[in-house]
Amino acid sequence: MLNKTRGRPRGNPDTKARITAAARELFLKHGYPGTTVRAIAAAAGVDSALISYHFGSKQGLFSQSLDLLCVDPTALDHALRGDREHLADRLLDSVTGLWDAAGPVQSRMAVQDDDTMRALRDYLDGELRLRIAEFLGGPDATRRATAAVGVLGGLIFTRYLNPIRSIGALSAVDVRRVFGPALRAALYGRVPA
Repeated sequence: MLNKTRGRPRGNPDTKARITAAARELFLKHGYPGTTVRAIAAAAGVDSALISYHFGSKQGLFSQSLDLLCVDPTALDHALRGDREHLADRLLDSVTGLWDAAGPVQSRMAVQDDDTMRALRDYLDGELRLRIAEFLGGPDATRRATAAVGVLGGLIFTRYLNPIRSIGALSAVDVRRVFGPALRAALYGRVPA
């Protein structure tokens, strides 16, 4: 016998909107790490498979539900593929590509909303830091990933959220040239215990 409650509901075009609304409420209330796909699905009254169907992942749902298009799961996946030597460049290209495309209006909206900023901080400290640490591996991977997120978070804040004129005026190529050494040092240098 087929389970009629699983999968895509028939005749219900607002499913994606319900999922997005439930996710936004839960992300703002519990933060990124405290919100599960299962909890979002339950709050939206749908099967959790629909989240993958509509958004690809928890990360994709996070970015769309909070209108943080600058948090794109495919960009992070792409940055974390390839050799270790060019990881810093791929991460910087990902940040500048996404945030430049999002534009100043979205950046200003994010910084004006405390809940959105908290959720963004949770994402940076949770998902991004953990994924970088996993990519790096080794006994001090978490410390190095923490340092890397500090550099990337500083770039995001000083270039997009609360721009410093000289950093905001840098081209993407110059961002890589200026921030690359600090990010490489964070990723590959020895971070004191």
